[in-house]
Amino acid sequence: MIYISEVVGKKVWDVYGSSIGKCEDVLVGVSNKPFPSVVALQIMDTKNREILVNAKQISSLFPSIVLSVPKSSLDLYKEKGNELRLKKQILDHQIVDVEGRRVVRVNDIQLAFSKNEYVVTGVDVGNLGLLRRIGLENLVMKIAKMFGKRLTRSVIAWNDVVYLEDKDPLRLSKSKEKISKLPPADIAAILSDLDRISGQSLMDNMDNGVLADMLEESPIKTQIEVLSNLDAERAADILEEMEPDEAADLLADLPVETSQELLELIEEDEAEDIRTLLDYPPDTAGGIMTTDFAWIPEGLTVLQAMNYLRSSEEAQDVEDMYYIYVLDDTKALKGVIYLRDLVMAEPEMRVEDLMEKNLVSIFPLTSQEDVAYLMAKYDLLSIPVIEEGTNRMLGIVTLDDAIDTVLPTAYKKRLPRFF
Repeated sequence: MIYISEVVGKKVWDVYGSSIGKCEDVLVGVSNKPFPSVVALQIMDTKNREILVNAKQISSLFPSIVLSVPKSSLDLYKEKGNELRLKKQILDHQIVDVEGRRVVRVNDIQLAFSKNEYVVTGVDVGNLGLLRRIGLENLVMKIAKMFGKRLTRSVIAWNDVVYLEDKDPLRLSKSKEKISKLPPADIAAILSDLDRISGQSLMDNMDNGVLADMLEESPIKTQIEVLSNLDAERAADILEEMEPDEAADLLADLPVETSQELLELIEEDEAEDIRTLLDYPPDTAGGIMTTDFAWIPEGLTVLQAMNYLRSSEEAQDVEDMYYIYVLDDTKALKGVIYLRDLVMAEPEMRVEDLMEKNLVSIFPLTSQEDVAYLMAKYDLLSIPVIEEGTNRMLGIVTLDDAIDTVLPTAYKKRLPRFF
């Protein structure tokens, strides 16, 4: 393997041993291949002129940089505008390791000769990369060997690397696709560790749904910082994508004027749900409940219930569907059935014969501590919130929101900052 630290700064010779100049950088092109090809060397020639030599004329890069043609036959490379300069744009910069789901600093870049061309195979993010650049790698490895220690290189394969550059829309688009496939909590951690410019660049190009999921895994401080860097229209769109309870919590921590402005931009149905949640104290069931839950009207067969859920827009908004609630014409809670029991039952069976009628429920002003206690006591994944006196179902409190009482947010959402 060859490293860019062993190439940049070295003299370049032609096929006859005449000096061409000194290598200043290595250029790679845009490619769908996992390991992009080197397309040119940036050389400062003997007359102090910057030239780009086509990579096809490279005979070797190490131990000496030798071209395959005489100085008089150099084929100068013409830039296409989408090349990546490894020293200028990658070395000592932040990149995202999508396999390790972390932000790392590039200490060196690995090259290899494959199928008659040089390609970039990985980035070195370990201490050996730094030692190599100052010429101490071999010495340190010998000393370590004397003491029976084995030092390993920390190289990340290039196809696991996400490079972020605001002025490079093609690569940024590919980077966004890779990062968007990660779990929301990992995306939040990555954005937290990126510098301000890189984080903003990625966020600007991320889908609203992905960004909304990421914000739900972030502490309130992070949420506020993210929204403050977005225009009002996009901020409202992202709030619409969030769970109503999460959106309400976020709006409650914003200045009143900002919250009102965003609520006016949100679709009326979603805004109404959020306003309802904002009316309850934050440490009560009403303050932590979500209005998104799966329900069916009473009097259906199993087959009818399944068809009802498939066509229900409300059910489609529910991410974690464990329980199906049965409501009457006034939306009063009559019972609950496990989704598994509904799927496994015979199609002609009546839902009333399968549902649990003596279920545990709470009122909007039930304290958050009592909600957590009840869910732990009865081993519930969610608990229905009903209106006192009418039994009209208002929403549900999910387990993750309930355990905020006993599990501090610092442990549940461990993100100290965004930028």
